[in-house]
Amino acid sequence: MIYLVIGLLVAGTHGYLVAWNIPGNVLEGLAAILLWPLVAFFAVDLHALIV
Repeated sequence: MIYLVIGLLVAGTHGYLVAWNIPGNVLEGLAAILLWPLVAFFAVDLHALIV
């Protein structure tokens, strides 16, 4: 549960939780929530990876 809460916080602060009306953005948001250590610690840009 804590893992998902941290994922929500990281995804929100990195701009992945906006415009959920576009399917690609939904996928980016969910990936950012689940893969938050990559986003937070290794600066992986999911915007560039998921198109």
